[in-house]
Amino acid sequence: MIPTSTTPDEIAQSGRADPALDPPGCAVMVVGCGNLLRGDDGVGPILVRHLWERGVPEGLRLVDGGTAGMDVAFQMRGAGRVVIVDASATGAAPGTVYRVPGAELAELPPLEGLHTHSFRWDHAIAFARWALADDCPSDITVFLIEAANVAMGADLSPVVTTAMNTVIDIIEADFIAALRPQEPSDPDDLAVEFTEDGYLRLGAALCAAHFPAHVAVGTIRDGALWLLPLRGPRSGGLLLKQRTPAGDRAVLVRELLDDDIPVGCRNAVWEDAQGALRVPLGQQK
Repeated sequence: MIPTSTTPDEIAQSGRADPALDPPGCAVMVVGCGNLLRGDDGVGPILVRHLWERGVPEGLRLVDGGTAGMDVAFQMRGAGRVVIVDASATGAAPGTVYRVPGAELAELPPLEGLHTHSFRWDHAIAFARWALADDCPSDITVFLIEAANVAMGADLSPVVTTAMNTVIDIIEADFIAALRPQEPSDPDDLAVEFTEDGYLRLGAALCAAHFPAHVAVGTIRDGALWLLPLRGPRSGGLLLKQRTPAGDRAVLVRELLDDDIPVGCRNAVWEDAQGALRVPLGQQK
């Protein structure tokens, strides 16, 4: 950990001379700044955790700026696009969302007085520009969410939670969606297999497109097994365990089927209206 008394010059020269220490490049980097212990001030790191639960596709890097501190700047090296999320206190109505494009971030406060316990979005950008120079990404977007309560130990307020979910949807649509695998176009990619020991096997393309967090909830209805993706393991559910290096996975469904396993392959169907995978339990493929 870098001492709070360390100057920016010392930080830039400490342990960064070896290019092997630099993080690998990424297409999109999302940084959540703020303090998790102070209510709405933690909206940035909490947002990053929600994105992680949705699944992290190749090319996406998620960074908790509340704990990474000044190291955020160095992690920006090699990023194609950077998104920073932080709380704000402008006096506007709580939950107000500001989207600040990079073109409006040319003039930022100086670095005097910077230390690890007050590292905000403007510090991250200013320090990155100073430390990385020409290697600092030029495509940077900042989302600021107006806080309602930043008291020590407070939870995220309802109005800021709603605003956070709005920002998550925007980031997903504008920055992350292009990185996620597309829905399988080959019908064979939707083929699944029940095994004698009660597992349902799913291919890599199907899992990547519809189960990025590798967890689901299942039910039996209308002669079919339905699998509904969950955002992450915190919600419980059925884990899709990796079977092969290619990304094929298997989920234990024996209890759902009351040990009556219809061994063999099936043509599954992704139902957009229900947001779930329907696996017929009747005739085999």
